[in-house]
Amino acid sequence: MNNLCVAHRGFSGKAPENTRAAIQMAMDEPFVEWLEIDVQMTRDGVPVVIHDFSVDRTTTGRGKVKDLTWQEIRKMDAGIWKGRQFAGEQIPSLDEVLQLVKGRLKVNIELKTSGNMYPGLEEKVLACVETHDMLSDIVLTSFEPKALVTAKKLEPKVRTGLIIDSHPRNLLSRLKRMKCTFLSIGYSHLDAAFAADLVKNGITPMAWTVDDPKVMRSLARMNPVIMICTNRPDTWGQIFMSKLGQKISFWRRIWRGWA
Repeated sequence: MNNLCVAHRGFSGKAPENTRAAIQMAMDEPFVEWLEIDVQMTRDGVPVVIHDFSVDRTTTGRGKVKDLTWQEIRKMDAGIWKGRQFAGEQIPSLDEVLQLVKGRLKVNIELKTSGNMYPGLEEKVLACVETHDMLSDIVLTSFEPKALVTAKKLEPKVRTGLIIDSHPRNLLSRLKRMKCTFLSIGYSHLDAAFAADLVKNGITPMAWTVDDPKVMRSLARMNPVIMICTNRPDTWGQIFMSKLGQKISFWRRIWRGWA
């Protein structure tokens, strides 16, 4: 299937982002092949899945992730802000997420860092990936080029990709210098010519964050290789799956509810 669906922080349009609930909901859609998550590190060195540098927005706790221990973070409710039905959801560790999705989803792991905010993050993340034998099933991405360079030095075989919300003229040459084979880019900065150039040079483009059906269709017309990162995998399914595929998806969800 073309224009692969990437669940942004899980099925974050319906469930609390970067939680087991959101990830499980994404997995319940059989056409979702990729998951995008954000990884930071606790004060005591545990890679955890959360987007903001602070826990304030998405949990009942307060403070910066880097200043909190794993046990402190585990006591926070990371679901109630999205709805009472999600009360009790926790911030998961990267280890827990990889254990949950192994064999079902490939994972775009964003190294959520800036400068030297998290010394050793790349090494810890790679060690976790290696533990689950998922090196071929992940890509490491980041806004921070240094993190990608460090990861590539630690593990030359790891696939890496820059995240950017612009399109500078030297972008392709930058990606080549960094040995990136993936580009995560704000969708408004993609066009057909640039997408074709990326693909020609062995770089897979992923457009984010796309919830509008018109934009999804526009990206699909540009190039079938463009991956579509969305908060609403269900919208992706309505556009790209056949009616038969939608029926199969529906009955699979019903069956899983019985099992």
